[in-house]
Amino acid sequence: MEHMPKEQDSNQSEGEEKRWPDGPKRKRKNSQCSMKSMSGKKLADASLAGYIPSYLEKDEPCVVCGDKATGYHYRCITCEGCKGFFRRTIQKNLHPAYSCKYDGCCIIDKITRNQCQLCRFKKCIAVGMAMDLVLDEAKRVAKRRLIEENRERRKKEEMVKTLQNRPEPTSSEWELIRMVTEAHRHTNAQGSHWKQKRKFLPEDIGQSPVAPTSDGDKVDLEAFSEFTKIITPAITRVVDFAKKLPMFSELPCEDQIILLKGCCMEIMSLRAAVRYDPESETLTLSGEMAVKREQLKNGGLGVVSDAIFDLGKSLAQFNLDDTEVALLQAVLLMSSDRSGITCVDKIEKCQEMYLLAFEHYINYRKHNIPHFWPKLLMKVTDLRMIGACHASRFLHMKVECPNELFPPLFLEVFEDQEV
Repeated sequence: MEHMPKEQDSNQSEGEEKRWPDGPKRKRKNSQCSMKSMSGKKLADASLAGYIPSYLEKDEPCVVCGDKATGYHYRCITCEGCKGFFRRTIQKNLHPAYSCKYDGCCIIDKITRNQCQLCRFKKCIAVGMAMDLVLDEAKRVAKRRLIEENRERRKKEEMVKTLQNRPEPTSSEWELIRMVTEAHRHTNAQGSHWKQKRKFLPEDIGQSPVAPTSDGDKVDLEAFSEFTKIITPAITRVVDFAKKLPMFSELPCEDQIILLKGCCMEIMSLRAAVRYDPESETLTLSGEMAVKREQLKNGGLGVVSDAIFDLGKSLAQFNLDDTEVALLQAVLLMSSDRSGITCVDKIEKCQEMYLLAFEHYINYRKHNIPHFWPKLLMKVTDLRMIGACHASRFLHMKVECPNELFPPLFLEVFEDQEV
């Protein structure tokens, strides 16, 4: 019997007939068509060519057709083409229908492998490809599921390992953390008992704004008057907190004033936001006055009210303790980018010390929220935005509200701020 010959020399002219023994005449396709039809295959081959398993020799051939092998497939070293052919044949049970025009004696190589499916399959079996290793659809789904589960398990193990290897506070950082936490606890009204001691602002106050402001919002003067009663002690507590911090008292008086003016609204907003109560949908201001969103909005803060309430909802998932709130406040206070600061480097170094101790404390706490630390740092940005919005809002309040309603300390802190 004659064997199937290899493809004729590539120099054969376009359109020239080539003959297979006892077989039909075949004409080459136009070369341009061939180039187009092969372009997708070449791209696929190029993507596979980038990875070669370490156990393969360089340019090791496929044992079925001699093409470049890509790895062990069904117990044999084969190319991607023969792997896919063998898998499809078994999965779809195609081999009983395969036939050969040349009595099963075809030579199978890279050129002729697609001419005779029966001889190609017989060679797959002859070189040792295992039919029992080809999975049906159900087994393939189960295998993919198992691979995914193993991947997730390894990811969790790596995460646990990473958390275990993260540095925790040093002895000097623990001392810094202790001092900052104590400063917060001694200046935070009502402490952890704020829910029991808070008083709700009567619902009829702040629900019907009367004085329009130039930015389109309105100010309820009765609500504004209620808020100004608690603003002076709230500002005083922020000042006392700063004075208790290590390194703050070492700064020049001018820098201390600039830092306090810059962070005061941010720290007061943070202290209110961590006292957001989802049940009553209120914030507790200065540890004593529980207010609803519209009341705070109509009482003078306008859109700033929305930002603080939204921050409160967001912070609820973090479940921050006193130390984390205290360290956030310290980071806000020591912001070297405030306009007019003279000791920029010194303040920057102070903030870096607080940030490093903060990060190490977060590692110690081992929160379950993924990416807890970067997410928490984003809240610093949110608080800075609240401070900037309040500076703009304050200008409108000054225009629309009677001057006698503003406490002196309130004016001293928030007047002349950059917008």
